[in-house]
Parts: sequence; C-alpha cells; structure tokens
Amino acid sequence: MRPTLDFNTLNVFIAVVERESFVGAAKVLDMPTSNVSRCISQLEDRLNLQLIERSTRHMKLTQAGLLLYTRSKPILEALEQTETELTLRQMQLKGPLRICIPTEIGPALLGAALAEFACLHPDLEISCVTNLSGFESLRDDLDVAVIVSRGQMDDSDYIARHLLTIPCTIVAAPSLIQRYGTPSRIQQFAELPCITTVSALKGTPWQFMNKKGGFETIKVNAHYRVNSGEMAGRAALAGVGFAILSKQACQPYINDGGLIEVKFEQSAAPLQLFALYSNRRYLPAKTRAFIDFIQQKLSTVSLAL
Repeated sequence: MRPTLDFNTLNVFIAVVERESFVGAAKVLDMPTSNVSRCISQLEDRLNLQLIERSTRHMKLTQAGLLLYTRSKPILEALEQTETELTLRQMQLKGPLRICIPTEIGPALLGAALAEFACLHPDLEISCVTNLSGFESLRDDLDVAVIVSRGQMDDSDYIARHLLTIPCTIVAAPSLIQRYGTPSRIQQFAELPCITTVSALKGTPWQFMNKKGGFETIKVNAHYRVNSGEMAGRAALAGVGFAILSKQACQPYINDGGLIEVKFEQSAAPLQLFALYSNRRYLPAKTRAFIDFIQQKLSTVSLAL
C-alpha cells in the first residue's frame, strides 16, 4: 500500500528543517520536543526513507528529505493562503447574497428593509426573488428563504429562525352573514362557502388554536381558492365566502362595517414568518447579518400588529 502523508506531519517536518533543530521546531509549534522527534521518526518509517541525518551536534537533510521539503513547502503555503481567503470570505459582507421572500406579503413587509440593507452594504450582490414555495425554494441555490407558515411546521433539515407573528381572524361580508347566518362552531365551515388557498400554506390554511395551545385543522368548503391575501380580502368584501385574514389587514374594513369579524372559542392560528437557512454552524457573515437586520426591523412591526 502506498504511504500517505498528512498535512500536520508535513508541517512538523518543515518546522524542523527551517529551525534546524527539534527543540526549535517544538517551540514554534508549541509542543513537546519528544513529540516532534516521534513525528519525524514515524514519517521516516512510513516512507521507509531517512529524511534527516542526526548527530549530537547537528542535523542535515538527506536528498530524500530535501526533495520532500522543496515539494511540500509550497503546497502547505498554498493551503494556508486558501484557508485565509476562505476565512475572510466567511467574515466579510461582500459577494452574492441570494434571497427568496414570499409573494405579496414579502415586498410589503420586507421591501423597504431589504433596500436599506443593500444601501448599508454596497459590496453585496443581492438577488431577491418572490414566490410561495417555502422549503422548496432553498433547493434553488439560495442563501436564505423567508417563508410564511401557519400551524405546526413540517420537520426538515433546515434551520428556521422566527421573525414575526401575524394575528389572524375570521371575517365575512354583511351580505354573506345575512344569507347564511353567523356560525357558532368552527366545524360549520365544512358546509359554508370559504375562501382558501390553492397551494400556499400547504393548501390547508384553516387552523385554530385549541385550549392546550396546539393546533386544530378543520375541513372547510373550499368554495374559492387563491394564493393572494389581497385577492382573498377582495373576495371576502364582495361576499364570496368566509375568509381567514390578517387582523391588521382587515381591521379598517371591520371598523367601517365592510366586513364582520366572526369570533369563536378557538382563535384563528396566526401566520408566522420564518427565515430558513441550511446550516447554523457555518452560516456566512453576510447571511447572518441579513437575518439579524430583518429580525430587528420586524420587531418594530410586531409591536404595531
């Protein structure tokens, strides 16, 4: 079997050659002299070659030792340079930053903050797309995806940092209440016309908080499906069906009588905004800085909801 060389052993060998002694190498490497001597002996045994001629007064490289030194020295220097560059790249706020935010709610909540972040860090090359694919978006070579979720999140290999909680409520137009009456139990929505989603929020947005703090998903009559909170709101105002919407978004219409809030013992599950990324341990500084910045900006929004 061909002998293998490891970089730590080569590093010890180069230190011995350049310091011209085992003692000098031990001081530079901050390790016992006996360990340095043992490392060189094991290297020679592995190669079945004498690399250093030793005597009580001096040491001298053999031809094999000289060849190993001249070939391995530039390799280790190149590796050290690469390590330095990779470390700097990990720490610096520069280079590409690829982001995905949810359609509609993303630009409304994050558009101004993202533009401010870009102004603060002009060396970043920011690419931002909008969609509702959630976990799937991280498979498109993105650094971070901001997603909207309701209820229990699916288990995944991604790290999720909570950014914002958006309270929700059930609303309907007065004309719809006049036609069907005011429901008293959430189970009645299995028969009443409801506005739901096509694919967003896994297509099951009707979830409520139970007494134990968990989530209860109910079957509803999916009379009208859209992937837009704005369209759902417009449809609710027109009397198309009952809708579960952001409390803040529909509060003005509740105040002026355009929508009626329908309350139950179980409150509607809120929307949750999360930042998803692949790995916490090696998270680049630019990604961490973006998430921290967005979280700080959204903390003021949450106070107003």
